[in-house]
Amino acid sequence: MTLPIITLLSDFGLKDPYVAEMKASILRISPDARIIDISHLIDRFDVRMGAFMLASAASYFPDGTIHVGVVDPSVGTERRALIVRTKRYFYVGPDNGLLMLAAEKDGISQVYTITNPAFMLRKVSSTFHGRDVFAPAAAHLANGKPPTKFGPEIKNYKRPPFSKPTMRADKELMGEVLHIDDFGNLITNLTSSDLEKSGIRIKKPLSIRLRDKLLRLDFCRAYGEAPPKSTLALIGSHDFLEIAVNQGNASRKLQVKAGEKVVVTQV
Repeated sequence: MTLPIITLLSDFGLKDPYVAEMKASILRISPDARIIDISHLIDRFDVRMGAFMLASAASYFPDGTIHVGVVDPSVGTERRALIVRTKRYFYVGPDNGLLMLAAEKDGISQVYTITNPAFMLRKVSSTFHGRDVFAPAAAHLANGKPPTKFGPEIKNYKRPPFSKPTMRADKELMGEVLHIDDFGNLITNLTSSDLEKSGIRIKKPLSIRLRDKLLRLDFCRAYGEAPPKSTLALIGSHDFLEIAVNQGNASRKLQVKAGEKVVVTQV
């Protein structure tokens, strides 16, 4: 039997042994597991950035993949450890919203807490649940243990505010800047489906309000459709609305950071 893939995402960086320790925990329990790193360079404690990276990459993996996310500023507190079962995948990580952008995109079936010590390391550190709780849970899932064995099912898991935009009465779609990539593109949490459901046609110009700026932007299919150094809107490769500058840096030009509100209407 081919074991599922286990992916890892964290803010641990690459200098310290933390990532290797997580992999060691997995391989002691599930020696044939295939482990893939999504990223370990998430900005420290940045749950929003981690959620975006996980949601961007997760859906390209085969069915049955187990995604482990560890951006966990509240490790060791009363925050819960979760297994999220979706239509195609399992997600393992803290109950702080990190997993939910990706999980909701795939369709959540059940959410379970990880409370059974049989599926943790014998000694659980209060500061390293990635190694002692999440990695072992993923390995046991890979070995075929059903998620019902790990702990009770819950309904009151945390949904981050950036997981869903809101539609205002005046037909304004309000979301936020979810991530700024290395090109300076402003990637929002508004999907093409969100725009269409709100009556905003993606082939026509948009009115976009960012901070104190009101922009009228052409909707393009590709960055190169706009003149160099001009600002444009488009649906990026992960199906989120982006505000970009062709051959430039939108974040720098518009002085906008991740987490800032964005309001979109049709021109």
